[in-house]
Amino acid sequence: MPQKTYLYNPKAAPVPRRWHYLDADGQVLGRMATRVATLLRGKHKPTYTDFFDCGDFVVVTNAARVRLTGRKLEQKFYFSHSGWAGGAKTTPVRRQLERDPRKVVYLAVKRMIRNNRLRSRQLARLKIFPGAETPGVPPPPPKVG
Repeated sequence: MPQKTYLYNPKAAPVPRRWHYLDADGQVLGRMATRVATLLRGKHKPTYTDFFDCGDFVVVTNAARVRLTGRKLEQKFYFSHSGWAGGAKTTPVRRQLERDPRKVVYLAVKRMIRNNRLRSRQLARLKIFPGAETPGVPPPPPKVG
């Protein structure tokens, strides 16, 4: 039985991008970031092609209320280095959540997307807000039913 692989041609018929709205209130950070990364890459669509940017827009609200499991608030750190000797910096997750909770969600999603030329374009469609207000973003459609 012959198996055929279908490759989507983006120039033939572009797929319209949808807007997905996620509320991070009480959700586990890693599980939510996995779902967001899947939507940004477009893996939920039947026309998914890994070398083409076919993902959707994602709006995450209430990023300040995201939940971390275990003792990650005390044990997890973000590491950065300036490139100079002694230029290592570590920032605990608790302090980063107090300063800018958007960065915690952004880094979790960024690290779940492959590091290639498409990643910056896919992450540009991610909108993160610390509260419930979403200025500059189209409102979600009304719920039917």
